[in-house]
Amino acid sequence: MNDVQALDANEEFINQPKSKHPKGLWVLFGTEMWERFNFYGMRALLTLFMVNSLLMNEGDVTIIYGGFLALCYLTPMLGGFIADRFLGNRYCIIIGGSLMAVGQFLMFMSASTFGTNLGSAQMLMWVALGVIIFGNGFFKPNISSMVGSLYPKQEKSKLDSAFTIFYMGINLGAFLGQFICPFLGDVKDSAGIRDIHAFKWGFLAASIAMVIGTITFIMLKNKYVVTPEGRAIGGLPSQNTAEDFEEGEAQTANFSGKSIGIAVVVFIGTFLGFQYLFVDRIGFGSVGMGEFVKAVIYPFIYSMGLALAYLIMSATENKIERDRIWVIYIVSFFIIFFWAAFEQAGSSLTFIADNQTDRHIFGWNMPPSMVQIFNGLFIVILAVPFSMLWDKMRAAKKEPVSPLKQAIGLGLIALSYLIIAYNVKDLGNSGLLAVKWLILLYLIQTMGELCLSPIGLSLVGKLAPKRFASLLFGVFFIANAAGYALSGILGSILPATGDKFLKAKELGFNLQDILDKKVSLTTDQLAIFSKEQIPTVYNSFVGFEIHNLFEFFMVFVILCGIAGAILALISPILKKMMHGVN
Repeated sequence: MNDVQALDANEEFINQPKSKHPKGLWVLFGTEMWERFNFYGMRALLTLFMVNSLLMNEGDVTIIYGGFLALCYLTPMLGGFIADRFLGNRYCIIIGGSLMAVGQFLMFMSASTFGTNLGSAQMLMWVALGVIIFGNGFFKPNISSMVGSLYPKQEKSKLDSAFTIFYMGINLGAFLGQFICPFLGDVKDSAGIRDIHAFKWGFLAASIAMVIGTITFIMLKNKYVVTPEGRAIGGLPSQNTAEDFEEGEAQTANFSGKSIGIAVVVFIGTFLGFQYLFVDRIGFGSVGMGEFVKAVIYPFIYSMGLALAYLIMSATENKIERDRIWVIYIVSFFIIFFWAAFEQAGSSLTFIADNQTDRHIFGWNMPPSMVQIFNGLFIVILAVPFSMLWDKMRAAKKEPVSPLKQAIGLGLIALSYLIIAYNVKDLGNSGLLAVKWLILLYLIQTMGELCLSPIGLSLVGKLAPKRFASLLFGVFFIANAAGYALSGILGSILPATGDKFLKAKELGFNLQDILDKKVSLTTDQLAIFSKEQIPTVYNSFVGFEIHNLFEFFMVFVILCGIAGAILALISPILKKMMHGVN
């Protein structure tokens, strides 16, 4: 398909299942690639930068990291709403890309300042993260929505394949960002001493990547991101015509004052309930700013998701719409557990890679922040084969329904943690995990991700009414946000790794005896241990103490395994609720 307008001229050509994807997909592919370079490159360095340069506590950093990611996937609700009602997808993408480029430059400034003024550096970091959060909110739901809008209703069956290709762009950018930014920013000398002033170059590279992505979109959008008839996709909502909507579909989302009022009540009630759960029941010790994140940001995310779910459902037109939207909600709930496990990559798994892993590959000691690069690499390698697999299974009428694909993804991530759990079981306090096991973990998790994330994006694109499209993509990303919030909570229960036992030994103590309460510390000694970030008690989760890495990883095996099994069992019911959409 060399000319996208040929689709309009030749209906028979439209219906050919082997027709090529529109050129606009590749423009969005490239734009998203540079944006993911920017985001994942920064993400690879963020926790190590906060711990080593800004001198923040690891437990604090883990929860803040989860809160940052969660807010990055909560603000798409706002960006989706603004796009649907006021600005359209195109302007929101440009605004979002520009904000993220500015935010990454502020991270560069923070990493350039901490040596002379730690307080200013920390303040710059908070401002930078806030700008990035809002930029991501404008960018993310709108570019995903535009992918779904590229395809006329005769070709909606190609969306699984299209989103898998689009997802390859996401992870090609992630691969490049997770290689280049750590290569520039996570530098150690021959003695293993980290250059804490090098982080700034990684953040600068991330900023430049976002500038490239935004300019790419501005230059190519009018030529290629168009309908088969040549009309702009993602323009101002006021410019939409009846042709942009399915037959019989309402063209505007109407929310009554009563519905909005009830949604506010739902938000307040669930906010207070989640706050009580996170702050008073789970039982983590206070971790400073992390406690604020748990007390305010995490409850806000979950409460907003429930309130928004009620609000959208109140404006549905018929049973088919309601059933399909319910499927989006149900599937979104289960993917929370996937992302809670998957997003350990930037926090607990990075700390393990840094402190208790032999990272030598072919004689090269890989930077710890770069180990997660294998996820992006495996996505690039496997995305097209997975896309071809779905196409082949669809042609043979053996393709699993989308919720079942996602259940398989949950099962695979549970398997990855089961394998790693048994490989750390006998490490003890001084043994090193071979990096090959982390690589295997990322390989299996990548296969799980390809069964879940692009399929989820495609499912929203196929099931969401046009007037709710960007907003329902926002709902989908709120589920991601909830998963990231849970990832922060779970990551903070990481038990002491090998470096902590070595630090305690240098202070003249056996850390194991302290954790087992065989030795008591004085107030002064406790202060020293706190300054050195050495834990003196076991972390706990829902009343269970986590004594070692085996028990830590088994938490994810159990959560994801149970979630995957339940989703697989209810998939036939969800298939009926999808009313002919697969």
